[in-house]
Amino acid sequence: MVARTSREDSVDGVAGGSRLRRIFSHPIILVACLAGAVGLIKLLELYLPDAAAVILIDRDRSTYPFTVQNVMWIVFALGVGELIVRARDAAAERAQLAMGYLPEDETTLLQSLELRRTYAVAREANQPGSPSGGRFLPRLIQRTVTQFQTTKSIDQANALLNSSLELYLHEIDLRYSMIRYVVWVIPTLGFIGTVVGISLALAFAGSVDLQDPSLLGELTKRLAVAFNTTLLALVMSAFLVLLQHIVQAHEEKALNQAGQYCLDNLINRLYEE
Repeated sequence: MVARTSREDSVDGVAGGSRLRRIFSHPIILVACLAGAVGLIKLLELYLPDAAAVILIDRDRSTYPFTVQNVMWIVFALGVGELIVRARDAAAERAQLAMGYLPEDETTLLQSLELRRTYAVAREANQPGSPSGGRFLPRLIQRTVTQFQTTKSIDQANALLNSSLELYLHEIDLRYSMIRYVVWVIPTLGFIGTVVGISLALAFAGSVDLQDPSLLGELTKRLAVAFNTTLLALVMSAFLVLLQHIVQAHEEKALNQAGQYCLDNLINRLYEE
């Protein structure tokens, strides 16, 4: 029986993760979150007491289930789905550190032969069909080794590594554009629901007898329902912003670890012949 190397185990682990990412792809995760939002709305409709149902889904509105609150739940689910995708990719980036692309002992120096092997491994891992394709670490290794082999300068290779890390950090930031839009649009929907609710309440007040003793109570009730959309929107937005900062911090930390890995095990081991 042939013993398996740690790198083979790591490759199998990453390949298994890649299969899971194909099964739980970006569109599938979003569709699952939308289905979950619809199911949650139905559960709230069936089991919430009247007061809570008015706040969360506006169950008493004549247009139900087409309410501003339900639209906000749908948009909120899209934001959660995007964050799940980003958390999945952050975990995949951290898994690259266990792939053993570079020597991690204290004595090995990277000379021409070792660099060619390292470049070949990183280039193979960075292929589009590879489980690690497009990940930061193999891209950093491939780019830095190419620079060093071209210029034979450790300083220029280190400068390219730093520039690449800055570009990849900006790339991470761009991946959160849709989430930032969702965080903005939910309070906007809440304000729209409040304005519409106030307009309907004022229209109601203008259509009834002003001497009716029940007018004040009914008007106050309608105005309270109108402000519920803003309240719910602010809570949703605050929760999404918290999740966004947590997930983005994990993804940026994974990039930071990839940069440190390259600095410790690539830049510091280069040998100018």
